Amino acid sequence: MKTLDNPVCRIFGIRYPLIQAPMNWINNAEMVAAVSNAGALGVLGPNAGPKVIDGRKVPTEERISIELSRVRRLTSAPVGINIFSAHDDATRAYAMKTIAASKANDVNIYCLVGTYDELIYKAVKDAGGIIVHRELTPTPESARIAEEHGANIIVATGIDEGGMIPSGCMGTFTVVPSIVDAVKSVPVMAAGGINDIRGVRAAFALGAQGVYVGTRFIASDECPAAQVVKDMIVSGSGDELISVTPNERSLPTPAAVEYHRRLLAGESPESIHNDIMAKGGLGPAMLHGDVNSGIVSVNTGISTIRSIKSVAEIVEELMADFY
Repeated sequence: MKTLDNPVCRIFGIRYPLIQAPMNWINNAEMVAAVSNAGALGVLGPNAGPKVIDGRKVPTEERISIELSRVRRLTSAPVGINIFSAHDDATRAYAMKTIAASKANDVNIYCLVGTYDELIYKAVKDAGGIIVHRELTPTPESARIAEEHGANIIVATGIDEGGMIPSGCMGTFTVVPSIVDAVKSVPVMAAGGINDIRGVRAAFALGAQGVYVGTRFIASDECPAAQVVKDMIVSGSGDELISVTPNERSLPTPAAVEYHRRLLAGESPESIHNDIMAKGGLGPAMLHGDVNSGIVSVNTGISTIRSIKSVAEIVEELMADFY
């Protein structure tokens, strides 16, 4: 494989066709810059950056600007930023603030997670942005809609992933070729359960032209995740994972075991999800290490992760075929 022949690399201006997924909470300027400096694309995720400075609550746009400016002090390489895309005023308002802060800090790559939204797409395009579209539950139809409205890259995510799991039952091996066959002219990146070079090679064999990786970067020196979480990943296995809602799963922390019990007892998934979010989502366990109170969300392939390494080493291993 040659980097210069890869459309993902040409679109982003990066060396390797690899995006670091914008993991919620466990993401900061140091990790993003390290990924980009290693030749892949680092992406700033939700809840990155200080929420309180000297006792003052920092507004969204200022918080994003602070963290992006820190990224820019650490790297001049291309970086991206996450935006949730949906048809509601609150989501759109947050997106517009993110776009303004990104443009001010020379960032023009936007990972839009969610459904196609005309207003958000237009704002990104008006800002000269590149769109990476990742539907929460990808389908051939949603991929075609995103392509028709200007998405530059489509991410095909299988239920093997960590975080919010797609609805349905399509794993990475199923969803990637279906999306590859659906689009006409934009590259597809594979996401879900990719932790080593074997996963990368499999993704390319299925027709993907890049990979979108999250969990593997949690077990890195630069990731701000709690050490106890990194240790759980390194010693853990995918067969330990339990469902806390139909779209969320976790390693068996005490909190996750209780959520799982409530789910099996018939409590509504919405009620359980609202409870998780009210307690801070992934923040308590994954960022602060409070595994008694929070959940630890990872992909199903963690048994292939057996050491904590630097981001540069992880990128080198994943992209070994591109040297």
